[in-house]
Amino acid sequence: MAQSKSTWKHQIAAGLKTAVLMSAAVLLIAGAAFIEHNGATLFGKRISGLISSNDNRSLAFQRAWRLAYWSIGWQLPGTPDLGSLDGRLKSAGFSSGAPIFIRIFKREFILEVWLKRGDKFERFASYPICRFSGRLGPKLKQGDRQAPEGIYTVSKSQLNPASRWHRSFNLGFPNTFDRWHRRTGSFLMVHGGCSSIGCYAVTNDAVDEIWKLVTASLNAGQKRFQVQVFPFRMTAANLADQTGHRWHGFWKQLKPAHDLFEQTRLPPKVEVCARRYVAAPGAPGSNGSRLVKRSCKLRKSIATN
Repeated sequence: MAQSKSTWKHQIAAGLKTAVLMSAAVLLIAGAAFIEHNGATLFGKRISGLISSNDNRSLAFQRAWRLAYWSIGWQLPGTPDLGSLDGRLKSAGFSSGAPIFIRIFKREFILEVWLKRGDKFERFASYPICRFSGRLGPKLKQGDRQAPEGIYTVSKSQLNPASRWHRSFNLGFPNTFDRWHRRTGSFLMVHGGCSSIGCYAVTNDAVDEIWKLVTASLNAGQKRFQVQVFPFRMTAANLADQTGHRWHGFWKQLKPAHDLFEQTRLPPKVEVCARRYVAAPGAPGSNGSRLVKRSCKLRKSIATN
């Protein structure tokens, strides 16, 4: 009888805790929505512009509900079955240690993992991003809290198994393009948790699986893997919608790298020529290990073909 009473008390306590957490989640989401519509009154136009201009209203709302989910301990919607990695690899026809390629889409809060199967890369999994900081657009300087956009490569030396945020890998910002434009910053990561001052946080459980895939590929001989970071799905329509945006020209530079991968399912060759990204189709059998260097060889090759 005593045990039954104790169990009943635990159930009541657990129910109350869940109710409190759910209420907190609702308040977080409602607060984000309120700030979206009243930011100028509350903070002034300059500060509210960080929250309520263009796509940033949507970003603020996304961040609020994702943080609420994570705070309660709920798995983010769209998370794959993280308990069955080996089974999912086998059923999809991927071998352990297959070369890896990663794409990130900011506005959609998505990190995609692609693995090589045969001569092409195929999408293995998509992971919801819990949080990234800043607005759509590239990182410019240390302390601006922007998450970077561009074409990066990651090698073993950029992995951190004992990160403050569980596990992480460094994107390699600033890369050649960033340095040419005098952009500054360091330690811009993909990591666990749900906090960011310029990184992409995907929760601990998700980064554990991504870590297994990344380390298996690098340990199997892939020197480095390419990471493409975009502001949004790079369709012609999405890009056209941003005509007049401050970063429209920069995003147009990123689109060829995106489109080449879509067309060939191979990581493109990418160089930086005259302060601009230049992309060409990846060589047959390529796994994306090629560094992004300062060179105009690709542009000359494209011009003569």
